[in-house]
Amino acid sequence: MHIVIMGCGRTGATLATEFEARGHTVAVIDQSGDAFRRLPSTFKGQRITGIGFDRDTLVSAGVEDAYGFAAVSDGDNSNILAARVVRETYGVDNVVARIADSGRAEVYRRLGIPTVAPVPWTAEQIVSRLLPGGTEDLYADPSAGVSLRRLQLHEGWVGRPYAEVQDRAHARLAYLLRFGEAMLPGAGTVVQEGDEAYFVLAPRDGIDPVRVTGQAPEVKR
Repeated sequence: MHIVIMGCGRTGATLATEFEARGHTVAVIDQSGDAFRRLPSTFKGQRITGIGFDRDTLVSAGVEDAYGFAAVSDGDNSNILAARVVRETYGVDNVVARIADSGRAEVYRRLGIPTVAPVPWTAEQIVSRLLPGGTEDLYADPSAGVSLRRLQLHEGWVGRPYAEVQDRAHARLAYLLRFGEAMLPGAGTVVQEGDEAYFVLAPRDGIDPVRVTGQAPEVKR
């Protein structure tokens, strides 16, 4: 798959290296040519000097064939603008924008643009969210084999009880993020579109995330 990254700071360079190591093609955009020095000498992807929301620049980076786009420059406004241009003009569904202002980040999440905060694990979050079937470890206890993970639910689960998801995944739902607010699920809580679900899994080796990231089972009537 082809991934386009706007911003070649520490996060952008880390992302570019990680995606390329996973066998994907990568194009990195930055306004400063000096920024590309952060990339390893072994990096084989494109280095494009330009403005990340400029259409000619994006086309040069291969955005028309991109599977995912990550806007991780130092500017919130630039990141959001670029993410919207890529999604609305070029139809790239998998976009992520790094936003430092938590209040603004929530607004854009409600508009359908996933955002991540500039924290040490930003690169891991973006890799997880852009690639298909992504999961995200937030905590792991190697001795006990227990982990807390974010699992992306297939849209087929919308409207179904989380109790069914737990049975299918052999996991316990810890909490949800819904419209940017955390909530503890009750016995009758159902899956809503846009939910971010966090599960406690044990033991990790016995978990098959496909059980919940794939199509939900049909309801027998």
